[in-house]
This record gives sequence, structure tokens and C-alpha cells, in this order.
Amino acid sequence: MSENNKTPLFPVYKESNGKTIDFGGWDLPVRFSGIMEEHDIVRTKAGLFDVSHMGEIEVKGSGTLAFLQKVMTNDVSKPKPGSCQYTAMCYEDGGTVDDLVLYKRSDEDVLLVVNASNIEKDYKWLKRHATEGVEVVNASDSYAQLAIQGPLAEKIAQRLTKVNLQEITFFKFKEDIDFAGKSVLISRTGYTGEDGFEIYCKPEDAVDLWRRLLVEGEQDGLKPCGLGARDTLRFEAKLALYGQELTKEITPIEAGIGFVVKTDKEADFIGKSVLKQQKENGSPRRLVGLEMIDKGIPRPGYEVYKDDEKVGFVTTGTQSPTLKKNVGLALVDSSYKELGTQVEIQVRKKRLKAEVIKTPFYKRK
Repeated sequence: MSENNKTPLFPVYKESNGKTIDFGGWDLPVRFSGIMEEHDIVRTKAGLFDVSHMGEIEVKGSGTLAFLQKVMTNDVSKPKPGSCQYTAMCYEDGGTVDDLVLYKRSDEDVLLVVNASNIEKDYKWLKRHATEGVEVVNASDSYAQLAIQGPLAEKIAQRLTKVNLQEITFFKFKEDIDFAGKSVLISRTGYTGEDGFEIYCKPEDAVDLWRRLLVEGEQDGLKPCGLGARDTLRFEAKLALYGQELTKEITPIEAGIGFVVKTDKEADFIGKSVLKQQKENGSPRRLVGLEMIDKGIPRPGYEVYKDDEKVGFVTTGTQSPTLKKNVGLALVDSSYKELGTQVEIQVRKKRLKAEVIKTPFYKRK
């Protein structure tokens, strides 16, 4: 048996024929029925994901706001209680520690939802920079998390709660609400490019909620979905994945999430001077969308060339299930970021032609 971490939902994967893989030290389902089918279900109906591997770090105390302004690139004073905010933490050189979603309960109580592979690193980083009047707690073991995503997500979820889910608008959340008889935090957030919710519950309530949702949603075509579809969905919507579009070597500006970097906020945050310069003068590299002209798939790590000169590399690439085209995201020298620019991708022993195209590849109507 593997010594990997398992979420509270691990025992029920097999009820839906889940096939697990090792994902950053976690045993997680890569697929249930099939990646293409699950992808399509989320785009047209609704899919249910286990995202309990994500990390939850609580920051509390009178110094919370000032502290977060120092470590986050976004302006943490802006969201009101009950609001979420997408943000990043950076190193002094502008490279990315992590990208995350912040849930503001109050100015003195904030929940940070971080990437699974970065939980320990993020926790240590926050502890290291914590100031007077701030308590940082890794509360990951106290939460399980389910995501219901797709055009029918609200309709299905609404049948399990008396709270009017239409009132929870995009990037808002409500806490301590009764959902299928359990007390949960529910937010209108996700990682698929579709409408939907993320539901945070006690680990011991996760199995019951998972089963209740699947039964409730069956009439609307709800299906369990794995990491494979989660990746193709987020990729089409150009949502960054840490370790691919963002790393300690790649800044948020280069990765195309400059909108979370508020260099005009008063607080002097870590990495500000480098990010400010990149924002004002342009970054040396940019994340672009590529569509293959020649036959082939641009896989992560493949090198990008222009006139025999290496100008970048692919961060994510696949055959887009929605577009039925071979596309990729690549970090390239900024001089090749213009739409229509032709480049070549090294696919094994061949160099194949590709063209810079508009992103995101998919945007819901």
C-alpha cells in the first residue's frame, strides 16, 4: 500500500469506479468514467470533485490585515467580510511562493486556501513573516472540500439547502449554513471556468455530503469527476496551475495574473519593487496561448523555438476537449507574444509549427 496522504473521501472513490494516481503525495482520483466525458459533463451539466487535498491556513488576530498586506500581492483591505479574493505571495525577486484564494471572515479572521503541494511551504513562509498580534494556524486537517461545477450546479445544490444560493454571488461565501443536514461554508468559486460552488465541511461529514450530492444530482446528469478533467477544464479557461504556469522562477506578471498584483497599494509587500517594474515596463517573458499548425500535441516542458533560437517552453498543453484542437500555454520571450506570431515546438526529434492565439481558449457564455 502507498504511504500517500488520503482525503476523507478516499474510501468512496471505488463506489464510482474512481482510478487513483499519486498527485503530489496524495492518492487522488484521476478519473471516474473518463476524462473527456467528465470534461464535457462539467461544461454542459455538472460535475462533482473531491478537492479536500487543498490546504487551509487560518490567520487571526488584531494584526491580521497589516500582516496580509505585507505578504500578499493583492489589496487585502478591499474585500468585505463574506468575500473571497484571488491573490499571490511572492519572494523578494518576484517569483511566486503560491497563488491562493483568501476568505475574509473579518479583518481579524481570514482563511487562506492554498495549493496542496505548497501547504507546508506556505505555512512556514507565513509563520516566518508573522508580526505582532497575528496567529497563523495550519487548519488543513479540520476541513474537507467538495466542488460542484457546471451550468446545473446551482440548481442541484439549491435542493439541499434553504439558503438562497443566488444571493451568494461570484467570489462570495456564507458560513455555518445547513447543507444536506451538515454545517458548511459554501462559496461561489471554482477552478473550471464554469459557474459552481466549493463546499467546506468537517472531514467526518464529507462522505455523506458526497453521496447526497450524487443522489440529488443524478436526475440532472451530475457525475463524479477526477483530476484529469479538472486540469483540462482549468487549462481551457487559462487558470494558472502552480508548478506549471507559476513557480518560484515565474512571477505573477509573467504568468498573466498581473490583476492580482496591486503595486499602488500603500503597503510595501514582499517582491513589490520587481513586480512594479515588470508591471510598468513589461516583463521579459509572457504566458501565451499556442495552437499547433502541424500535427502534434504541445506537452509541458517542450521547448519553443523561433528561427533556431530557443525562446521559451510549454507550461501546459493537450488536445482541448471543447475545441478539439491541439493547444498549449507557453512562457516565451516577450518579443514573441503578439497574436499570429509563428514559432516551432520541439516534439521529440521534430520541430513542429505553432501560432500564438488568443486566450483563454474557452470562456463560458
